[in-house]
Amino acid sequence: MKRSNAREIAVQLVFNSESNLNTVIQKAELFLDESYYASLSDVDELYKEYPDEVQLAYIKKLVTNVAEHVGEIDDYIQQYSHGWTIRRISKTALAILRCAICEILYFDDIPDSAAINDAIELAKGYDSPETVSFINGLLGSFYRAEIAGNMES
Repeated sequence: MKRSNAREIAVQLVFNSESNLNTVIQKAELFLDESYYASLSDVDELYKEYPDEVQLAYIKKLVTNVAEHVGEIDDYIQQYSHGWTIRRISKTALAILRCAICEILYFDDIPDSAAINDAIELAKGYDSPETVSFINGLLGSFYRAEIAGNMES
């Protein structure tokens, strides 16, 4: 399984727990149960291959970190959404943004460019071109101001 597939699974878990991220870790455990996961393969091609140990650890780490840091992540989303409230952003876009910003902030082993590019590619499969542009712009602004700007200091 490719990292981008594992990332998409994490986004779906965050999306499905959006109203209560405190339960995302428990939902991930149930969702990633091998027999339940196998039952999803008829529904979506994404679930044809069960994640290996490395990808399982990555998915769990990502959803756990999003849940633990959702306040900080959402503050960044609000700050860089330029006039949009969190409630106005589609749930799919919000899940993608949360996962991408989480990876940028807390996953030193993942290149920031990979987190951003995969978020944009993932959005293309779920949302409108306008939303894809919104995600691209927000992540670009966030990265330039919060990450690249701090590297220069």
